[in-house]
Amino acid sequence: MTKKLIAALLFGASLSVAHAAIELVDRIIAVVGKDVVMLSELKSRAQENYSALAKRNPNALPSQEQVLTSTLDDLILEKLQLAEASKLGIAASSDRVAEAMAQIAKNNKLTLDQLREALSKEGTSFDFFRNKIKNQLTLQRLIDKEVTNRIQVSDSEIDSLIAAQDANAAKRREVRLFHILVRTPDGATADEAKAAADKADKARKRIDAGESFEQVAIGTSDASNALQGGDVGWLAFAQLPRGYQEIVAKMNAGDVVGPFRSSNGFNILKAAEFRIPEASQEVVTQTEARHILIRTDEVTSDSDAKIKLEQLRERAEQGEDFSNLARSHSSDTGSAIKGGELGWVSPDQMVPEFEEVMNQTAKGAISAPFKSRFGWHIIQVVDRRQHDKSDDVRRIAARKAVIKRKNEEAKEEYLRRLRDEAFIDLRLDDLR
Repeated sequence: MTKKLIAALLFGASLSVAHAAIELVDRIIAVVGKDVVMLSELKSRAQENYSALAKRNPNALPSQEQVLTSTLDDLILEKLQLAEASKLGIAASSDRVAEAMAQIAKNNKLTLDQLREALSKEGTSFDFFRNKIKNQLTLQRLIDKEVTNRIQVSDSEIDSLIAAQDANAAKRREVRLFHILVRTPDGATADEAKAAADKADKARKRIDAGESFEQVAIGTSDASNALQGGDVGWLAFAQLPRGYQEIVAKMNAGDVVGPFRSSNGFNILKAAEFRIPEASQEVVTQTEARHILIRTDEVTSDSDAKIKLEQLRERAEQGEDFSNLARSHSSDTGSAIKGGELGWVSPDQMVPEFEEVMNQTAKGAISAPFKSRFGWHIIQVVDRRQHDKSDDVRRIAARKAVIKRKNEEAKEEYLRRLRDEAFIDLRLDDLR
């Protein structure tokens, strides 16, 4: 049976008289390792995806066949990831699922019972929805463990990015990017590579002839955003895959480049728009502070700790050096060796109860004893200053950009390897 007929069955289109006698029964349409994709499963997910696309942009809908193909690919990849998670003992805990369900209800201004009722009205069981959320959380844990948590970013990589941005104005830009990928398998034969190259060439000719990039992407691209017209969204230069960075740096708004080959296949890019983020200055009040910490335990009670700190505070106010007292008495060994020095403290750097007392203590003064989650403290405020955090903020943004780029590249490679190494048997012909 052709995909067009499957699409007709899935979406309720009328069939010709020749097919009118067909009685649809649930079937296995793909074997994925030790799991399967059922026709009913594909039907439910494809209808869900099509409805979501129709709500998002009813004027640029992909064909039902395209939704079907993309949905089947997504289901296969999901099955592979869930199997890998099971093999590694990764699963979302019941508490985490309950927390996510409560947050979904809250975001929609509903109680859990009201969420259950709303799902029921839409024809979705609460248990089915909860299992869907559990699977999503499990997949996220898998990617975190196997991809995200393994990514490392060095100071030199951050320095290099900032230096590149400073040296080249084009690299400071953000780009609204659209992408078409014609994928080639690992170890593609010459014939497979040529077929992919020809397909990409035809897609480019359609674009050059005036057809919209988005519509060509919907019908051609193998990327996960194909149904969104290849829309990648706004990306900073550092978030682009390395192979794209120099290409995009030379593009102007509206330019289309490609096809060019990458490790995944043949690519066509469109730079729809560019923008340069406004440089923001972030000035904060920093406090230079010292502290003495007394931890409580079976021997030292809250009362004992408070009394001891009151005595130490009195000694400091009478002229004894606070630093010497911290070295001799503080339970915070990390700062005690430096005389209780905490350096210049920025907002939100300390726990709230510590920061509140520090902010209320005048320059040169010593606070009264107070309790935090770590024990009892007194703080001496040495100085205050206004500090421009722009450079700090820029380094944080650069670090996030490098992490995001590395994460996307590593995730793409990880999922590609999962699929290439898996046993997948499509059984669409069984529906005849």
